[in-house]
This record gives sequence, structure tokens and C-alpha cells, in this order.
Amino acid sequence: MFNMKKNIYSIPLALIFCLFFLWAISSNLLPTMIRQLMKTCELNPFEASFTESFYWLAYFIFPIPIAMYMKKYSYKSGIIFGLLLAACGGLLFIPAAIIKTYWAYLCIFFVIATGMCFLETAANPYVTALGDPQTASRRLNLAQSFNGLGAFIAAMFLSKLVLSGNHYVRNTLPTGYPGGWSAYIETETNAMKLPYLILAGLLIIIAIIFIFSHLPRIKEEIQELGEKESDGKLINFDVLKRSHLRWGVIAQFFYNGGQTAINSLFLVYCCIYIGLPESTATTFFGFYMLAFLLGRWIGTLLMGKFRPQNMLLTYAIVNMLLCVVIICFGGMVGLYSMLGISFFMSIMYPTQFSLALKDLGNDTKSGSAFLVMAIVGNACLPQLTAYFMNSNENYYYVAYFIPMICFAFCAYYGWKGYKIIN
Repeated sequence: MFNMKKNIYSIPLALIFCLFFLWAISSNLLPTMIRQLMKTCELNPFEASFTESFYWLAYFIFPIPIAMYMKKYSYKSGIIFGLLLAACGGLLFIPAAIIKTYWAYLCIFFVIATGMCFLETAANPYVTALGDPQTASRRLNLAQSFNGLGAFIAAMFLSKLVLSGNHYVRNTLPTGYPGGWSAYIETETNAMKLPYLILAGLLIIIAIIFIFSHLPRIKEEIQELGEKESDGKLINFDVLKRSHLRWGVIAQFFYNGGQTAINSLFLVYCCIYIGLPESTATTFFGFYMLAFLLGRWIGTLLMGKFRPQNMLLTYAIVNMLLCVVIICFGGMVGLYSMLGISFFMSIMYPTQFSLALKDLGNDTKSGSAFLVMAIVGNACLPQLTAYFMNSNENYYYVAYFIPMICFAFCAYYGWKGYKIIN
């Protein structure tokens, strides 16, 4: 077994943990942007939900090319390229604020997501491989706790930089509003730029640090260096014959779709359907992400005593029951149920990811690519949920049967799907 001293692992792991923090800020700003684009581009919830579609579509298109790129070069080169590409996307908010069209924002989110896809395709398998295989799930959950921290900051603080608390349409704008409708749209549009310019600056700084840092090659990369001459494959589709990976990809598709359906529509649920003011809604969104962060930390500790697959099964069943509560009651009861769902969703993604990559050896990059591609669930299941909410406004909460079904697939993976049988 390939071993390295812990002090050699510590700095690379700290750098990789930064990536989890950064892509969490990016993806968890999307619910805020959906709410804001409903104002600036005059969209309904279903139309605005395509913001998520364009962002997560990149995760379906690019993981295989990214895995091929990293297999030919290295994790480090993929990470640096992804950081700089995502930073470019953030800087594009400057011309987008001038254009003020929905398609321009959709293109920007696609560019940012492509850069983040590089980071996620590299970071998840790197963390699982950089250390004892027996503690891979626990290590990845610890790394993903930094993802929870980024999500909390995006929800509690950055969202308040964007959302002004004003939500007017043309015929409800106060007659005395300075500058009229065009000034209102200009103000709301400019509010979207600041968090992404801050994010772009952070991405550039981290990219520079990575350029001058040493990341050790893990066992899998060393094996690949010796095999490149004899094996020309940069991606191995045969890895999908491994049942635990195949079921892992399916579980990740539904988990991501269910999680994002709840995340992306959280502010819409609060503001449109319950009628909370934006300042109150963003505070609840911060608590929602705080529950997610606490769940990651507590889950990481519990994995020292309980098997990851058993925790996955238990957490998924609890979330199915909480979805039933939302479906039956809606309103504030549903909102508090979502806080519970956030806590119990916390360990699902990293646990499924690490279980699915187990025993893949030098096919780990290929397996990681397919698992990241499964994030395309974010590009369709939230839109389906938004469609049901928008079509049945009096019974909007019934739409949460879709996340409930998603958690059922996660429960199956924790029950049987994770088992390595071939």
C-alpha cells in the first residue's frame, strides 16, 4: 500500500479543502441569483429555474474530457486551469451588467460551472486517495464540511449583498422611485456583480498558490505514469460494469437533483409562497445552510463509530419522512422541515462518492468523471419541481414528492447498491 507521512499530506489537503469552500460559494449563490433574476429579467419561478440548468449542464458535458485531461497531465494542472476559468466567468459579470439579458447570465453560469467542474472532478478522488483507504469516506466528509462552510457564507451573508428587499414589477413600482423603472433595474443588476467579483479574486489568488505549491502524486497517478506507453485509454467506460459504481452514479443523479430542487427553490418558497420578506428569507436560508454545515461536522465524527452506508440509509429515510411532512402541511411547517432535511442531506454526497470509488484503482479518475456527470440531475429535477410548484400554486408543497423519490434512491444505495459484487 502506498503510504506517505501525515505532515506531507497536511498542506496538500489544506489546499484541496479550499477548493471545496470555493465551489460551494459558487453553487450556493444560485438560489439567490434565481430570486434576483426574477426581478431583473422579469421571470417566473419556472423560467428562472433554468439558471440551475445551465450551471449544472456543464457538469454533464465536461467531466469525461476533464478526466482525460488530468489523466494525461495531472490533478494539479486540472485544478489550476479550473480556478482560472471560473475566475474568468466571475469577471464576465461586468459586461453582463451592461447587456442585461437572461441569456448572457446563463452563458456566464455555464463558464463558471465548467471551471468548478475541473475542481470537483479533481478534488473528490484526490481526497479519497490521499491517505488510508479505510477512512476515505470520513476524510471526504471532513473535506465536504468546508463545502458546507462556503454554502453557509453564501446563504447568510453574500445573499444579503444581492437581495435588496425590494421586489417590484412595472405596474407596482412606486411613482416616486428615483429614475423610474430603468434605475430600479440598474440597481438590482449591479447588486449581482459584487459577490462574483469577490469570488473571482479569491479564485485567482488560490490559483497562484497552487502554481507554486507541491501536490504529491497519489498511487493511482504513479501507476498511470507507468502504463501510459502500453495503454492509450484516457477514459475507461468499462468501469461502469462495476455495479457499486453504476448504482453510485444513479444515486448521485437523484441525490443532486433532490438537494438542488430544495436549495434552489428555498428563497422562492419563502418569498413567493409563504410571503416572507427577503431579509427574513435570507436569514432562514443561512440557518438552512448552517444546518448543512453542522450535519457535515457531526456526520464526520459519527463515521468514526458507524459504517458510512448505514448512516446513508438512515439519513435518507429520515429525509423521505421530512418530505412527507412538507407535502402534507407546506407553509412554515414545511420550511422548518427543510432545515431538518438540510442537516440530514449533509453526508449523502461525499458518502456516496467515496463508496462508489472504492476498489477502482487506476480507474478512479474515470469513475470520478461519471460521478461528477451525475450532477446533471441538478439540471432537470429542480426544473420539474419548479414546474409543479408554478402549475399548482394553491398546492405548491405537493411538488416536494420529487425530492422524496430522490432520497429513496439514496436509501437503496445505502442498503444494497454500495456493495462491491464485481
